[in-house]
Amino acid sequence: MIEELFISHIFTERDGFTSGIEGPACDADGNLYAVNYACQHTVGKVTPVGKCSVFVELPDGSIGNGIRFNSAGFMLIADYTNHNILKVDMGTQDINIYAHEPTMNQPNDIAIGSNDIVYASDPNWAESTGQIWRIDTDGAVTLLEADMGTTNGIEVSPDERTLYVNESVQRNIWAYELSARGEVRDKRLLIQFPDFGFDGMRCDVEGNLYVTRHGKGTIAKISPQGEVLLEVELAGKQCTNLAFGGPDGRTCYVTLADRGNIEYFRTDLPGRSWQLFQRG
Repeated sequence: MIEELFISHIFTERDGFTSGIEGPACDADGNLYAVNYACQHTVGKVTPVGKCSVFVELPDGSIGNGIRFNSAGFMLIADYTNHNILKVDMGTQDINIYAHEPTMNQPNDIAIGSNDIVYASDPNWAESTGQIWRIDTDGAVTLLEADMGTTNGIEVSPDERTLYVNESVQRNIWAYELSARGEVRDKRLLIQFPDFGFDGMRCDVEGNLYVTRHGKGTIAKISPQGEVLLEVELAGKQCTNLAFGGPDGRTCYVTLADRGNIEYFRTDLPGRSWQLFQRG
């Protein structure tokens, strides 16, 4: 049987998550996690067969957005209400503050290198501006760039020499040269779209970007040279983020705010995040 690629299917029931569904990230066992399951302030766990439950409830009014896993297996969560990056022990479910920066607008999406350096987008929606931050392994926070557009999706390339950041309102995707120490330079415009917004984005193992086109209800696959290779049609319109998982890393899960659920489609290549787990 020939496998259908780039055809979206429903994975979880509608309205199981709130309209704040975001995050998503898969652990090494193939479980998917996304924020705001059943109610705000939670992180939901979805098994490989689509069974949903509350994994943790976040403390002190925290609301999560982007989720990533570091090389030690800890879950890192952008807590936008309290300007934190939270760290969750997957065994004990203990939650601690990994980094805090009061001058952030709201840490939104996060990306991570194999060296565990974290990068956070930081939009100011009211002003249509934004910035990007680096969070080192000791929790130190460094501003990488201010005075940007509405920063949102963020990702590291498979060779870890490029940091991608998109601006939702301005519909730009920028590419920076990225050093091993997490420094950025030589910013260039990868692509600009004429319509609809952006949200989260992720890379496959060959460096193609999968970008949520919020409002259009598609996922655009974009080459490292900035060419749109294809778009995947979704059932929902307000796609917020995506993550790669499955036993071979070729299942792409997409969170939908307007339907409060998750869709999935199969791809031709594994995701970079899955590849990081294979490296140990």
